[in-house]
Amino acid sequence: MLTPKRHALIIELIKQKQLVTIQELVELTNVSESTIRRDLSELETKQKLARVHGGATAIQSARQELSYREKTDKYVEEKKQIAQLAAALIRPHDCIYLDAGTTTYEIIPHLETLNVTVVTNGLTHLELLNQYQIKSFLLGGLIKHTTRAIIGSQALHNLKLYHFDKVFIGTNAIDPSFGYSTPDPEEASVKSAAITQGSQSFIVADHSKLNQRSFAKIAELAQATLIIDSIPADLENKLREQTDIKVVTA
Repeated sequence: MLTPKRHALIIELIKQKQLVTIQELVELTNVSESTIRRDLSELETKQKLARVHGGATAIQSARQELSYREKTDKYVEEKKQIAQLAAALIRPHDCIYLDAGTTTYEIIPHLETLNVTVVTNGLTHLELLNQYQIKSFLLGGLIKHTTRAIIGSQALHNLKLYHFDKVFIGTNAIDPSFGYSTPDPEEASVKSAAITQGSQSFIVADHSKLNQRSFAKIAELAQATLIIDSIPADLENKLREQTDIKVVTA
């Protein structure tokens, strides 16, 4: 396969999946791993993609953010596995905070028999919490329509009225130096405030968030335990120097 055609296929696959592995590209193009690595280096130089450990991802602006609906269809099984692992940490009668997001949403079905109390800023969470008849409180504040989250000064004020046994937060990006981050400073502020109100705080994220930086910092790595579906060994070792990590086991 000629190089231009191979590059076009790589770019198209990344547009579709956001994150691709070197092995996927080897199988797609029927060339060697070393050739794919050279391709990725060339395309990164041309700013067509960003290389990550074991593959490549689409380049996104630090302020760019997918809508809730767009996020719902991505890494569905991984999110369910992360949610199951997160839910296993919750004890009966805990008071917990569930951040708005597609991964925290998947925790809700696991709460039915635990008699927990949930506080959330996620509008999408409400119907499912009600379906399972889980005692719930919704933060007041400004509705952010793209992510269906409650944000703003009123939400921050409301958070100060609660103390949580456990806090579960989503993130757009995880970086060994910059920590956890997200595109919107107001949403980052709510996430950060929730973390400070918990006895234990957890970041729930799939592997596509690794080695990424977004615009607004949520927290340092040390401020929350990371729950993730998979992580390369070398990066895991680097992150474990700063925080606890719980990885989904096969």
